[in-house]
Formats: sequence, structure tokens, C-alpha cells
Amino acid sequence: MPVAARHAVLAVHGERHNVLSRSFKDFQQHLEKEKYSMPETTLIAGTDTSGKLTRADLALVPAPHSTSTHQVIPHIDIVHALEEQLGFRHIAIASEEYAVTKDGRNFFGVMTLDQGMDGASFALGVRNSVSKQFRLSIVVGLRIFVCSNLSFAGDFNIVLAKHSKNFSLKNAISIGIDEAQRGFEPMGRTVGAWKEIQVSDDQARLTIFKAFVEDELDAPKHLARAVWTNWREPAYDDFRPRTAYSLQNAFTSSFKQLEPVPLYRATADLGRFFQTVS
Repeated sequence: MPVAARHAVLAVHGERHNVLSRSFKDFQQHLEKEKYSMPETTLIAGTDTSGKLTRADLALVPAPHSTSTHQVIPHIDIVHALEEQLGFRHIAIASEEYAVTKDGRNFFGVMTLDQGMDGASFALGVRNSVSKQFRLSIVVGLRIFVCSNLSFAGDFNIVLAKHSKNFSLKNAISIGIDEAQRGFEPMGRTVGAWKEIQVSDDQARLTIFKAFVEDELDAPKHLARAVWTNWREPAYDDFRPRTAYSLQNAFTSSFKQLEPVPLYRATADLGRFFQTVS
């Protein structure tokens, strides 16, 4: 089995019998005791009550002034640079959605592209901060046709080392897009591997336990029940096979309950989680 497939394997062979030995009733009771995490409020601009922003809305988000040592990159400039560099590579943007935190300092966006694989389009996730919380970074993902679920291949890849005064946004985005393109084929292979990996209910239950009860996933704990429901009673026939692919979509389907910013965070972290779960 390829290394990428092994990283995606959700089966746990023998180690944590103490967790698997718990009944599902005990697992549910444990979740009931957990405090619900409140989703982060997002800046809602325009008339879109979902909290997602248009480009016009994003252009209105103020950015602080640059300093002699730190160059602030307005969020809208990143969007324009991404569109330009994708255009140079003859890649069109099929759809786009953006969100920022309440103070406008942290930005998350998703561009669904006009290229893809069977049943899905490739997507780019991008994040930026004007408060030095994190650096401009991009991650490769997929937008699933049947349900519009978004899946990322892993964690964000940093596009630049630091926002120095000599930083060139155009050059950084060009390098980032090249890296993303090199990730398209591996992403397709990873999804193919997920579809081949069989997952039992016990393995799915343990994965959910690790994600929410053991705090290995950056997502609100109250979603654990929704993930289990989506796993046991999938809304789409594509997710009825008991595979790692279906389990991941049980997670991403549940994330749709979240506001945009925590949704993007949880989706990106899920890519990392699926790479490390064992």
C-alpha cells in the first residue's frame, strides 16, 4: 500500500483497547458532559447572512499601515494576485468565497477551480493575517460535486517566510501556485486511496473520539454527534461505502453547521488530522 494511503488509514490495530472497549453509550455520555464550543463570530458585510464575503466586501476590510520592518498585505490584494497567477496558467476560478474574523485581521478564502478529477473540482484554500498571527499560506483541496463538501489535503503550506519590507506578493503567489499545482495529482491519488480503505464502525467511533474528546481536531466538540450521524446515515449514496473517504465526508458535512471562519479552520485541520491518525 502506498505511504500516502497508509497515512490515511483510520484502522487502529490493537493499541487503545481501553478506548474501544467502551460502549457507545459510554461514549455518548462522555460527549454530553463536554461543554459546547461557541463558533467564532465573523464580520458580516453586505447582505449575505451566511457571513461569507464577496470581493467587494473584502475590499472594504481595512488593513493597518506597514512599518519599516513589516509589510502588511491587504486581503483583497492576495485575491487579485491569486487570480492573476492562475490566469497566467490558464486556470479559471469557478467559484470563490471569503471570510474574515470579527476584527478583520485574519482572512480565510476558498477558490474552486475549473480543473479537477472524477466527481470533484480542485480548490485552493488561502489564509492571511495582518496582525502577524500567521503567515500567508495556501493549501490544495477538493470541492465534492454531489454535496459541495470541501476537503483539504493537509495543513496550510507557508507561501512566504515573513512579511518583510522587500517582500514581493507577485513572486510569492507564483511560487505558491506552482506548489499547489504539484499537489493536484497527489491529492487525486490520496482520495483514491481513501476510497479503498475499509473502515468499521468501531474504527469510525474511535476516530471521532480522538478528534473531539481527545482534542486532536480544531473543531467544536458538539459536532461529534453530527459526524457519527452522518457516518451511520449518509445523506448521499456516494458515502454509503464504509471507507475512509466516506468518514472524512461525515466530518466535512458536519462542518457546514459552523460559521465560515471556524469552518475553514476545521476543514484545514481535518486534512492534517487524517494524515496523522493511526
